[in-house]
Formats: sequence, structure tokens, C-alpha cells
Amino acid sequence: MPPLFLIVIACAIIGLDIASARADTCSDEIARLEALVDRSMGNAVAEPMRPQSTDAQLHHQPTPESVRRAEESAQLRLAAILARAKILNADGKIPECIQFVVEAKRLLGIN
Repeated sequence: MPPLFLIVIACAIIGLDIASARADTCSDEIARLEALVDRSMGNAVAEPMRPQSTDAQLHHQPTPESVRRAEESAQLRLAAILARAKILNADGKIPECIQFVVEAKRLLGIN
């Protein structure tokens, strides 16, 4: 039977490998989202979705300025979400990082 300290060391190494793989997964997802946005800016498929405004609900036509503001707001929100995911990933807070990646995907309309 192997000594207890060898078992503890083996478990620690396996745990580090799993944590590293999860961190890589979050990093990879962030990189994929950024690449998708970079490749398709101007393409509605990869632009952040904007919430419907009160004016739209009242059947008022949007102005070019209101459309520009909504697009800018959505892009800033996406950038903030991805920045937070990167910070969490760097801090080793992988479950929280993944939650922000999921939020970014939701904002982009990606399942």
C-alpha cells in the first residue's frame, strides 16, 4: 500500500490538472467570443442584442441616433462582461468566469 503522502500528492496533481483544464476552457471560450465579434462586427449575427426601448414598444420609429446609442451601449456591456470574465479567469475563479462567458453568449444570442 503506498504511503499516505504519495496519495495526497497524486490527488493534488490531478486536482491541478483539472483546474488547469477548466481555466483553459474559460480562456478558450473568451478567445472564441472575442474572435467571433472581431470577425463579424457589422454583421448582426455577432453583434450584441439590444433590449427593446419604450419608444419601440409604443410603436415609435427609431432614429439613427437612438440606434447608434443602443448599439454602443450593447457593445460596451459586452466588453465589460468579457473583461470581468478575464479577471475572474486570471484569479482562478473558473465557475464565475464561465458564468460571465454564458452571459456574453446570451447577449450575443449564442446558445
